[in-house]
Amino acid sequence: MDFGPRMNSTADNRPGTALRHSQLLLAGQAFSRAAGAPLVAGNSLRLLRDAAENYPAWLTAIRGALHTIHFENYIIENDPIGREFINALTERARAGVKVRLLYDWMGSFFPASRHLFAPLLAAGGEVRAFNPLSFDTPFGWLTRDHRKSLTVDGHTGFVTGLCISQRWTGNPGRGIAPWRDTGLEIKGPAVADIVAAFAQTWGACGSALPPEAIPEAGSITAEGSITLRVVASTPFTSGLYRMDQLIAAMAKETLWLTDAYFIGTPTYTQALCAAAQDGVDVRLLVPSASDIPAISAFSRAGYRSLLEAGIRVFEWNGPMIHAKTAVADSRWARVGSSNLNVASWISNYELDVAVEDEGFADEMEAMYLQDLEQSTEVVLGRHRKVKLRERRQRQRPPRPYRGKTAGVATAMRLGNTVAAAIQQQRVLGAVEAAIMLMLGMSLLALATLGLYWPRLIALPVVMISTWLAIWLLARSWRLRRKRPPAPPTEKKRQ
Repeated sequence: MDFGPRMNSTADNRPGTALRHSQLLLAGQAFSRAAGAPLVAGNSLRLLRDAAENYPAWLTAIRGALHTIHFENYIIENDPIGREFINALTERARAGVKVRLLYDWMGSFFPASRHLFAPLLAAGGEVRAFNPLSFDTPFGWLTRDHRKSLTVDGHTGFVTGLCISQRWTGNPGRGIAPWRDTGLEIKGPAVADIVAAFAQTWGACGSALPPEAIPEAGSITAEGSITLRVVASTPFTSGLYRMDQLIAAMAKETLWLTDAYFIGTPTYTQALCAAAQDGVDVRLLVPSASDIPAISAFSRAGYRSLLEAGIRVFEWNGPMIHAKTAVADSRWARVGSSNLNVASWISNYELDVAVEDEGFADEMEAMYLQDLEQSTEVVLGRHRKVKLRERRQRQRPPRPYRGKTAGVATAMRLGNTVAAAIQQQRVLGAVEAAIMLMLGMSLLALATLGLYWPRLIALPVVMISTWLAIWLLARSWRLRRKRPPAPPTEKKRQ
């Protein structure tokens, strides 16, 4: 696969070289436009696996900070891991380091508390919650800050899928294995883009980040030879969605995906199927049991079309695989916070790093093959039923976490299943039957409530309608007040 021009390459006069160089430039331009992110050279990368490698690297960087720490995460839990990080940040704030912490209000609604952040606030640190529930925006809760990043002194950055919670470290005493996840340590000019992404979400929650806190793109010296893109997705821009589709279209040999909450859109699923049918080795690794139990059923509802197209699907045998990674053609790789579902692609703030380097892609491929050794392949058995090949003994599933929501992605999978059942678009299997049973029973229960206790149905409808009506009227009134004055009419010349 040709993702763009290689850096520091020398031109020659062999036949076809000019054409190939033109194709490389065109591919690089396509990726820059699709992702909305330029290719940045001169970086060093360190691949970090699981909390055992990520957390110590983060804490070491925090404890060595001299000027600024910018920390952004979806979940910061009030447990031993969360308190260890807050203590490290508090110590640096007391030492005069400017510490800014940003967490998502919904992601941390249950696990965090004001008591957790009190020491950091008392030490002079700044703490902001992204997008708390507001009467003014009844549908605003759908937009979340799902990014996970850390930058220190403008020269070291981390982009990852890990949150701050003991879930990622496990509990050996109770026989609970850690969650599987992946992150990156980045040094070099690309760190400026990570800080700029933090400034974007920080400014969405209050006053903007001071200009002196955002390093200029050319002010950071090169630390290595790796080229990459920092893809900072924002709601309704779908930059990563376009790039993921472009990767699926351009892959020539391999496309290996790991995702925690896979609910592919019809367009993306078709792109993967088309690649597999064209001879590309497409693989998908997902959890066997999710911390959001409904996600597993919705994800499995899409297996059949993938398997029939030749895509290999694997389920992780441990308690949870939370990584969001991709590697293609031993040349391109992605690590970050974005899941392969419409919530991440369309409605959330996300942060990913797309790397164009053969050495790093080799590392990612080796890690992927190691993960497959701890996974079970899903296959089509007799009568083309989806089943697990050589199901292995699994550890206990992760306990449900109430602080997350998969509302947009879940609704889309429900809609796809119901539409397929009504329109008979495709053959439905046992997994889809379970979804339709759950939805049918829910509708039947709702109908029973409406028949015998109509006020139980009417009251929520009245409350929601009143809320939306007041919000729309208030919004209309504010917009009318902001209406620009009419231009003055010219006086008729005497």
